Amino acid sequence: MNVWLIAAMSADGKIAEKVDQSSLDWTSKEDLRFFVEKTKEAGVVIMGRKTFATIGKPLKDRRLIVMTCDPEKQEGMDGVEYTSESPGSIVRNLEADGHTTIVVGGGSGVYGQFLSAGLITDLFLTIEPVLFGKGVPLAQDFDRVNLKLVETRMLNDQTILLHYAVL
Repeated sequence: MNVWLIAAMSADGKIAEKVDQSSLDWTSKEDLRFFVEKTKEAGVVIMGRKTFATIGKPLKDRRLIVMTCDPEKQEGMDGVEYTSESPGSIVRNLEADGHTTIVVGGGSGVYGQFLSAGLITDLFLTIEPVLFGKGVPLAQDFDRVNLKLVETRMLNDQTILLHYAVL
């Protein structure tokens, strides 16, 4: 199973200035285009409740799974599945459903859970030309992960995409 972590980051490694900030507030249209393209290629996107709250709607043509501690308390929305399962259980269930690639789309805690469980196979990190100084780190509560740079690509004249494979 391919499990892709996709994130936009400031040049100082933050995925947001504050917890409830949408990445659409500060990322490029090219990053959004990349996110849509890759998530449609995968077909499944997993994110946390707080990240979903910054979007607030289903993702067209993609299965969306939102991780939350209390899925029963979430408002039902067509096209959105809520779960309190562990990352390993989610991946096993998706694999049993025939999926071969999934995207983990944030936020910091969810990225950390998937990294800690050793489930991430690739990271796609868009680096935007901004320094926040403070803010939300890419991930938290995981041990060291060694990476191999697979590709660098300019998304526009200021924004770079880094593709890493997990070793």
